[in-house]
Amino acid sequence: MEIQDRTLKFAIRTAKFVKNISRDVSFEILAKQLLRSATSIGANMREADSASSRKDFINKVSIAKKEAQETEYWLEVVKGSEFINNESNKKELDVLLAESHEIVLVLAAILRKSKQ
Repeated sequence: MEIQDRTLKFAIRTAKFVKNISRDVSFEILAKQLLRSATSIGANMREADSASSRKDFINKVSIAKKEAQETEYWLEVVKGSEFINNESNKKELDVLLAESHEIVLVLAAILRKSKQ
């Protein structure tokens, strides 16, 4: 399934991004939140793939969408902070923000189709 591959790549890319950013103590809290939500998206989509019912599938995709929205929020917090230390990281952050938004849209579409 394409969304599973996409969310896996997104989680890995987010982990690499976090690794390259400032190690400020206050950033550590943001980094943990960001990594938890970014990795949870794909994990929930994997669970959705083996859901026991349509209701279970919708529930898992709903959770994945919420995690994607949370990830987008944490990326916006990072962007608004002073933690980005170079242009390369700023560009990567913009890519991650765009991808997180697209993932939210894909998951919303999956939910709409599943509820019909």
